Amino acid sequence: MRTERPQVKQDRAVRTRHAILQAAAVVFEEHGYDAAKLSDIVNIAKVTKGALYFHFESKEGLAQAVIDAQNEGQPQALPQPYKAQEFVDIGMVFSHRMRHEVLIRASARLTLDQTGTHLDRATPYETWIELCAGLLTEARDRGELLPGVEPVVPARLIVGAYAGLNTMSHTLGLDLDAQVAELYTHVMPNVVVPAVAIRLDTAPGRGSRALHGPLGTHSCRTGCVNGVVPAGEFADPQDPAA
Repeated sequence: MRTERPQVKQDRAVRTRHAILQAAAVVFEEHGYDAAKLSDIVNIAKVTKGALYFHFESKEGLAQAVIDAQNEGQPQALPQPYKAQEFVDIGMVFSHRMRHEVLIRASARLTLDQTGTHLDRATPYETWIELCAGLLTEARDRGELLPGVEPVVPARLIVGAYAGLNTMSHTLGLDLDAQVAELYTHVMPNVVVPAVAIRLDTAPGRGSRALHGPLGTHSCRTGCVNGVVPAGEFADPQDPAA
């Protein structure tokens, strides 16, 4: 009897877990936490319920893994001449990912969803604020900030406003990327010195430019500037509990 190599089994398990997470993201994004059904997730991922419980002990554990995706595997934007631009790029890259990645959209929805009382919704906010405040602290040390600006204050303001814009854009059918661009366009002149403010790119599409450069290409949905329609969201392995 042929024995499956450990590396092959491990790779298959990784693919299965990814397929379950992606399927969960589809269901959580559409229905929220309370109305999401594990049976729908299993059907979309094309795995058995045993495979799901092998990787995630409960619906709550699965939802938490989706939330945690906000802080895992963040693509790094290209280094910029100004730390203030890198601060802007964090939000604009996230806006770009929200457009293209169902896992990030579902994570954001679950962070704002008040059901599932034992889910950790604080960590994504704390991580974002810490990251933003750190970049603004570096910007201050380089002389990019206006006198008297305390880095944590605009960091919290941007993170809080971002969450509100996400909810509003979803409710009103607005383009989140455009709304976030307006947020930075109006806020940054009150944070950085004029010589830096006039050099910041806060226009829509900045997330793609930050990730791929001015001439870079990316996969995206119909209607995204310079993009193409992506291929399928995920593959669907069918092992029972790899």
